Amino acid sequence: MIQTLLSLFAVLAATCAFAADQPPTLPLGAIAPDFKLPGVDGREHTLQDFASAKALVVVFTCNHCPTAQYYEDRLKKLVADYQPKGVAVVAIMPNDPQSVRLDELGWTDLSDTFAEMKLRAHDRGFNFPYLYDGDTETVSRAYGPVATPHVFLFDAGRKLRYVGAIDDSERVQHVQVHYLRDALDAVLAGKEPPVTKTKVVGCSVKWAGKADSVKAYMEKLAAEPVALEKADAAALAALRKNDSGKFRLVNFWATWCAPCVAEFSEFVTINRMYRHRDFELVTVSVNRPDEEAAVLVFLKKQQASNRNLIFAATDREKLMNAFDPDWPGPVPFTVLISPAGKILYRELGSIDALAVRRAIVREMNAVKPW
Repeated sequence: MIQTLLSLFAVLAATCAFAADQPPTLPLGAIAPDFKLPGVDGREHTLQDFASAKALVVVFTCNHCPTAQYYEDRLKKLVADYQPKGVAVVAIMPNDPQSVRLDELGWTDLSDTFAEMKLRAHDRGFNFPYLYDGDTETVSRAYGPVATPHVFLFDAGRKLRYVGAIDDSERVQHVQVHYLRDALDAVLAGKEPPVTKTKVVGCSVKWAGKADSVKAYMEKLAAEPVALEKADAAALAALRKNDSGKFRLVNFWATWCAPCVAEFSEFVTINRMYRHRDFELVTVSVNRPDEEAAVLVFLKKQQASNRNLIFAATDREKLMNAFDPDWPGPVPFTVLISPAGKILYRELGSIDALAVRRAIVREMNAVKPW
């Protein structure tokens, strides 16, 4: 009974916290709130910029949310189809980047900073303005999106005529009802949309104020134990074979290798982003066995709570050949191995962290879509 009451209180507390944090969603019939926000194109955009549009779609979306990513191509197609009909589409990123934890980035290669928004827009070829509201969230609070993506459709008089989801499934092959397109067709024809409001499925908007929670999460990660194991030829052969059932990122490095040391924190971040999915990071130090203590000191400083190995013998060539006979020997050396043992990414030298993250997300999503 006591446990049941405690569970109920926890649910009520979470609900109250959500209610206090979440601004009200703009009601149907309301006039579009004004905005002046920077876009990834280097310009500031205002509501007045779209004054001549027969209808205006304001969609709150972001980089990191997998649901939002599902809709990127559909938004581009919507613009291509409806721009000739006088419809304008503008996307606004509502999240406070400082309120997003690393584990919430497990389905993305990019976070929600303005700089990374520019990368996403360029990479995906966005054909609509993509605006940043992450510093103050003033505009987002005026509209009140609850998740990403969340759309608001306004008519020529900028009266809200539809609010909710783009369609009824994030997976395009399962879509049966095109809520936004149906509403647009109705508004352009001077009619009432067949559906004016729907629930929204997606990632919750990350309102400012969660920085302390993110800090506590990072402190929890920093307190995780760090260990180091010796690896002989058999262990390295098994590492390459990969029977873990996970995507395995392996980084060979050394404390005396300046590029290795410089990029090591990138691997720690990558591990924290993806480790709750079918992914693991294994680092392998090519330092000599008698340098184990110094290697462990470095790993603890880096908070490398992933699996860490060090060469168990001084015959480096034998150990290197056990993992990869084609590896000429220099470090850093990094490979991404599939659960089937296939090399998916191979870099001899310093990594491009974004390229590594993109390879991880692409390969994991291809096998197990989100």
